[in-house]
Amino acid sequence: MNLLYEEDGEFKIGTLVATHPASVQVETAHGRRAKVKASRVLMRFERPSGADLLRQAEQFARELDTDLLWQCCGQAEFTFEDLAREYVGRQPTPAEAAAILFKLHSAPLHFHRRGRGHYQAAPAETVRLALANLEKKKRIAEQIRAWTEALVRFECPPEIAGLQRQLLYGTDRTRPEAKALEQACAQTGLSAPALFERCGRLPDSHAYHLDRFLHEFHPGGAAFPAHPSPGPVAQLPLAGGCAFSLDDLGTTEIDDAFSVTRLADGVLRIGIHIAAPALGIEPGSPLDAIARERLSSAYFPDRKFTMLPETAIEVFSLEAGTERPSLSLYVDVATADWSVRARHSRVERLTIASNLRLPEVAPLNEALPASEKLGVAFEEELGTLWRFAEALERARGKPSTAEGVPDYVFRVSDGRVRIERRRRGAPLDKLVSELMILANRTWGEFLAEHDVAAIYRVQSGGKVRLSVHPEAHDALGLTCYAWMTSPLRRYVDLLNQRQLVAALGGGRAPLRRNSESLLAAMQAFELTYARYDEHQRTLERYWALRWLLQEQVTEITATVLRENLVRLEGLPLTLRVPSLPSLEPGANVRLAIDAVDLIECALRCHWKPGDVPPETSPRPGETPARPKVSA
Repeated sequence: MNLLYEEDGEFKIGTLVATHPASVQVETAHGRRAKVKASRVLMRFERPSGADLLRQAEQFARELDTDLLWQCCGQAEFTFEDLAREYVGRQPTPAEAAAILFKLHSAPLHFHRRGRGHYQAAPAETVRLALANLEKKKRIAEQIRAWTEALVRFECPPEIAGLQRQLLYGTDRTRPEAKALEQACAQTGLSAPALFERCGRLPDSHAYHLDRFLHEFHPGGAAFPAHPSPGPVAQLPLAGGCAFSLDDLGTTEIDDAFSVTRLADGVLRIGIHIAAPALGIEPGSPLDAIARERLSSAYFPDRKFTMLPETAIEVFSLEAGTERPSLSLYVDVATADWSVRARHSRVERLTIASNLRLPEVAPLNEALPASEKLGVAFEEELGTLWRFAEALERARGKPSTAEGVPDYVFRVSDGRVRIERRRRGAPLDKLVSELMILANRTWGEFLAEHDVAAIYRVQSGGKVRLSVHPEAHDALGLTCYAWMTSPLRRYVDLLNQRQLVAALGGGRAPLRRNSESLLAAMQAFELTYARYDEHQRTLERYWALRWLLQEQVTEITATVLRENLVRLEGLPLTLRVPSLPSLEPGANVRLAIDAVDLIECALRCHWKPGDVPPETSPRPGETPARPKVSA
């Protein structure tokens, strides 16, 4: 006796071995014995053999017309054997009954399954819609196939070209155009951008990388929407004396400045002055909405996208020759041991005497430690601030910058790039970093002591995060650290400044610690800031590769970091070199450059055996520059 049964959605045939009350034991065509529930058995037959039944049933099923079966089966529920009997006009053979079963099972659009071996005809409207959808899917599949074939020939169909930006940077992979591109990439072995490049659709590699940022953050364009000017700032007392700033070339968002005033008995009053946009940009105003959407300025080697529009920056930036609203921290310091005697904060108007640029005063990085006089502007004040910064660093027991880690400044003009090495920990660098840390620490502690909500920068266990609670920052050796010193560039600083201004004036702060606005802004900033940083690293890698091509570098020295991972000399580039032998970290090696891919931002090199000749690699320039304090 042979049995036709269903198992895991498939029809199978076996020879009956034993019968039990609720199951049977069968032997399959492969000689394996299996236990089958009795309810799964659909048909029992003596002849033909199982193999012959399948062959005859499949042949007969090919001759059956699905639509005819659907029309003649009626609306009531039926079994496959009933339909087979009606179709052939007599008792069907096992092969004929099995053929009807297979046909019903393979046409779910026409027949709804109501149990094992039981079916019911689908309503006419359901069938019509299902067939129309099936036909649509066939047309789409044909279109995908045609698009794929064109892309494989490196011809870009208009439909694909029109969606190029979405296909390159979007996340929706369900579109037919995306499926065609995915299939073409699989067949050609190319990535999507490389395939578009082969099709002549990516003539500008830099535009490709920049457009990724624009698509993610400014899909409608990077221009600022229409907005009113900042609100008027209330009359503030004018600070005595003048202040100066210290920034890199091209900095337009000047949000910090310094002053040094000599008091009696060997005491200096050091002023740290921060631009005060919180005084003119009200919460919920159009300008606040712009800053809340952008959350931070984004800096790339050849351009920047500021958080605030130029009209707002002009009002609050600490430009030379102007009086600007300022949030000032004054620290009274004893010059005998550089100990802090007193601190106080004030909201005031500040006269800006000068905007110093780092390249102009860069020689002080060598002159200050050697106690040499150069006669540059504000030389005495800068020397005082540097010595105070040294004392602050010693007191914290932690460096403000990671010395020994290479850092670089990119300058791009007319498509050519210059890469300058930045000396981390240089006197001017340390001066700015330590004073910013002091302000962020002091004001963060002030808000914590007065139980005023703020967003704090926390570092523990090697991980950095933001929090609405004052917690330790291990890397800086602080118990409390809040970003306050870049309110023109970071929304977190602007929020914190509003809280601080309110607390200093004895008023009610705009936000509470459990405020939804505060928590949402913190979370959004953390995500956006990380994405900005990722885009910045990609574009810096791109311009470093452009420099290699620009300078026609074919060989370069590198330092082994671990295993086959190396860092190129004079460039912010790390890569793996599979041909590198096992060497100790810190070893210098010579690499030959095989290929530079500006679309993939990839560099391929191989190891060149032999001694490393001194000073044979082209070296980008070296300059001290001011880093962003973002520990």
